[in-house]
Amino acid sequence: MAESRIPVDLFNPGQVFACMGFLEAAEVLLGEAEGGFDWSEPANVRFVLRAADEADPVAEVLGFLASATAKRFAPNSYRDPPPKKKEEKDKRVQGARDVEEELDDKASNKEPPEISETFPSGKPDRMTLPIRLDGGSQSMIELTHWADGSGLDPFKLYAGNRSAFGIAGAMLTLLRHLHAAKREQLVVSPFDVLMPMGGSFNFDPRGAWTALDAGYSLNDQKHQVDASPVVELLAPWGLSHARPKEIGLRFYAYAAWSKMLTPTLARPALADELGIIEQRRFRVKLGLSGKNKVMAFATEDDPT
Repeated sequence: MAESRIPVDLFNPGQVFACMGFLEAAEVLLGEAEGGFDWSEPANVRFVLRAADEADPVAEVLGFLASATAKRFAPNSYRDPPPKKKEEKDKRVQGARDVEEELDDKASNKEPPEISETFPSGKPDRMTLPIRLDGGSQSMIELTHWADGSGLDPFKLYAGNRSAFGIAGAMLTLLRHLHAAKREQLVVSPFDVLMPMGGSFNFDPRGAWTALDAGYSLNDQKHQVDASPVVELLAPWGLSHARPKEIGLRFYAYAAWSKMLTPTLARPALADELGIIEQRRFRVKLGLSGKNKVMAFATEDDPT
């Protein structure tokens, strides 16, 4: 059994959710996965991940994402609406948002979604169709939490003229660039290797902004902010079977745990519903930017 230890900021909700994503991914890709947080050194908090085989589990998960492609899926009755006409774009800036829109166009015009006998929500919509990450010879992974019909809070943060497919495709493209150029750094500290991005699932608060806070609209000026595509891809994976707990209007609570847990036990631990182990508890209030919910940094509950 191999072990990885990666730095994590417990006050960054997206990073904690992405740690859960690493755990879920290691279980699927390698088996016998378990994970927990080590905060014995307050200035050097680590997420510890173990899995079967001798391969570095973090490196294996990142390798899967670097080779994966995103595909939409939908029930048999679904048909894409005709694409909207768009104005000519400024070609001087090519960022994540541009890649995202190109992928949406490609999907609507050339690649109909895969037909699935099972579908997580009742009413499919082009912007919220769930996706599958196709790793070729490796597993096919479904990311569906924003379209979840299970009764759990969908915790969907992105909105507007953006689709899950477009966002995921843009994040995969950025991660492939990082994996090729900075693989060693990415494996050692995956949440700390940042890239400019124009659109995301909104999980990393380092990339969060509102026009009021920034003093102007980044979208209008085609400016981008640095954030982690690893966080943006693995946080949705981590929320496949677990969600933070809603405790008020746009207020959510989550927890980190100190013991090594399997995914089955880590899921309720993330929502602070396990109650039998040492945990640190946090709460975060989501901001608003238009219809988008904006992730913020969290505050920690008093342990007493």
